Amino acid sequence: MLRRLVFLLLAANLLFFAWSKGWLGDLLGVRPDAQREPERLARQVRPQTIVVLPPAPAASARPAAAPASVAVAAAGDDKPVCLEAGPFATGASISAMAALRAVQPPLPPGSWVEVTIDRPGAWLVVLPRPASREALTRRDEELKRARIAYEVLNTPEELAGSLSLGRFDDRDAADKALAQLSQRGIRPAKVAELHAASTIHVLRAAKADKALAAQLGAIRSDALGRGFVPCGS
Repeated sequence: MLRRLVFLLLAANLLFFAWSKGWLGDLLGVRPDAQREPERLARQVRPQTIVVLPPAPAASARPAAAPASVAVAAAGDDKPVCLEAGPFATGASISAMAALRAVQPPLPPGSWVEVTIDRPGAWLVVLPRPASREALTRRDEELKRARIAYEVLNTPEELAGSLSLGRFDDRDAADKALAQLSQRGIRPAKVAELHAASTIHVLRAAKADKALAAQLGAIRSDALGRGFVPCGS
């Protein structure tokens, strides 16, 4: 009995395998749902209307606008515009000016100037990042009672989560504010430097017509970094 059952199961498997391959289609009049060629091709609807398009170029592969085209577009046809290169540190500005003076044909006299900008330093008076949500709630209540405004810092990374109690342009003012807060019992606050005072330089063509914009935009020099772009960009 067991031998007969095994024989029947083996025969059924062989018949199913033959049917699934389509070998018994003509004999039985029934075929499986074929997903192979040429059956799949035969079931296509209007294949002649299908057009295969080339892949679109990746965003990173698309050419960026050249500095010359940016400068010329900014100048327009009749209205002069302000173009500038930089900012540069003091040493780098010397190289940038040398590159401009070496342009051939020379730029028109007085068409550009060096602009020096003194940037003040920046200091914060901060409280350390609260250790927990409960500690933040207690600190919030304390500062509200003292009528002291604050903000939670996200940047710079080393101060993320700290509470800023004020921003100052010089260290002396920040130290004075820290002393006043300490007298009011707000501890442990400290002074943190965001950035030191510095001097930066830009090379500016304040009234560039289209011809000058094209000449400035065509300059290729590593000393000029990104080249000339609309002022404030």
